[in-house]
Amino acid sequence: MLEFISQNVYLDYLIRLTASLICGLLLGFERKLRQHTVGVRTLTLISISSGMLSILSSYMASTGAVPGDPTRISAAVITGIGFLGAGAIVTQGLNIRGLTSAAITFTAASLGLTCGAGLYIPAAIILAFSFITLFIINKIEKKLFPAEKRKMLSITMSNNNPDEDQIKKIIRKQKIVIHDLDIRYSSEEKQVKLIYTIQAPDSLKPFVLINELTEIAGIQKIELSKN
Repeated sequence: MLEFISQNVYLDYLIRLTASLICGLLLGFERKLRQHTVGVRTLTLISISSGMLSILSSYMASTGAVPGDPTRISAAVITGIGFLGAGAIVTQGLNIRGLTSAAITFTAASLGLTCGAGLYIPAAIILAFSFITLFIINKIEKKLFPAEKRKMLSITMSNNNPDEDQIKKIIRKQKIVIHDLDIRYSSEEKQVKLIYTIQAPDSLKPFVLINELTEIAGIQKIELSKN
């Protein structure tokens, strides 16, 4: 079996790239299960691109079509693309945007280098995997992990013993993930302020959440913001 694979170079490439795809998917789902910013698409794109670049480096080194070390060009391109991709990543309040765009930039660089080396079939495999990642896996990721945007939920209460369990129950009912809680107490105003750092889905209906929270006795003020 191994001998057959080694004799069929494109089958060998397909198996290597599929393994890269699976590794990226598994690592991406692990990160999302822990509610981290880096997601499935980002790690999958980086994994398959890196796998392709490894194949490309081996191919260029083994052909000896040009004198010297042809892999230096690939290394220089990837270094430059790394700086370009980093420029696409920006912080907006509690959220980080541009991670997937940076990964796509890295993937585009690997595709360009691969096509330039004449490895059209591996390039087609990577392109197909990229579209699967960006469109199909994206839908699966959003369905399994709908909470994406980090926000601040501030609740001001007039009593010193708020029903925190009831508050958490209402928040989680809206498919919101609670990351942290900051409690502030004012003895002068006799108020307790609960500041939740949350991760909310795009489908969140703020007024539904607010209306349900206002049914809890003692709540005076509710604020929902991105920062």
